Amino acid sequence: MTFSAPRRRSILVIDDDPAVLGLMDETLASAGYTVLLAQSGASALEVVERTVPDLVLVDALMPGMTGWEVCEAFRQLSHLKSVPLIFMTGLTETENVLRAFDVGAVDYVTKPLRLEEVLARISVHMEAASRMKAAYAVLDNAGRFLFAANRSGSILWSTPQAGVLLEKISANVLSATDAELRSAPGSIVHREIMGENEILVVMVGATGEDELLFRISSRALLPEKTLQEKLGLSAREAEVLLWISRGKTSRDIADILNVSPRTVDKHIEQIYNKTGLSTRSAAAATASRLLQER
Repeated sequence: MTFSAPRRRSILVIDDDPAVLGLMDETLASAGYTVLLAQSGASALEVVERTVPDLVLVDALMPGMTGWEVCEAFRQLSHLKSVPLIFMTGLTETENVLRAFDVGAVDYVTKPLRLEEVLARISVHMEAASRMKAAYAVLDNAGRFLFAANRSGSILWSTPQAGVLLEKISANVLSATDAELRSAPGSIVHREIMGENEILVVMVGATGEDELLFRISSRALLPEKTLQEKLGLSAREAEVLLWISRGKTSRDIADILNVSPRTVDKHIEQIYNKTGLSTRSAAAATASRLLQER
């Protein structure tokens, strides 16, 4: 058995000062990180189009885009919402620090940089982000595609598959009124038809003073499509299983589908092989349960 080497974590450093970039490149590389460098906010945006860093260090005062503006731009990109961002600044006034947190930074370090402190803070935030990603992955694997938004409709975080679905639906999906976002748990706040599928956004509840939790899901409009997707069946096998769940005999199904009863029995045999079910009643019960969960 062979084991692949663990992936080196990557850090994007954004600073207009070449000396700072050189110092951080050497320091972070020596600590075992893959280092990405950008000398401006615009360059950083180009970098994150190609790759997603595990953490970002950004200078506050830069020509062109400031560090605050970089933060705001990054937080608008769904694939970067869970990436921790640390400010590097010589500004220590409370208003500047608070402004950094307002635009999405998780921490800040002051210049001149104390490298041991910077490395310690990076380690803490990277481990926290790693645990959060693992938790999101568990939710995804359990079919719980969740995301959170504030009351103005801005997405705060999402599990990976929820993020994929959010990118497919209409822009400003949560640009509803505050009253609409206060809808009772379980209420549908958005429904959108995409081809043969329906995407639903359902209110789960408030998880903070300005954080609302939502569940997003995609389901086939046709019940046989649901069975096909959930159980890995062919289109015809899904049709047969749908009619089994409705109490039809093989002869009834043959008449409905205009095929022979022998063909229907062959499809039923394939359904058993693919699903691990062994009886008609078990197949019917499984199909009924999956269709109720849609």
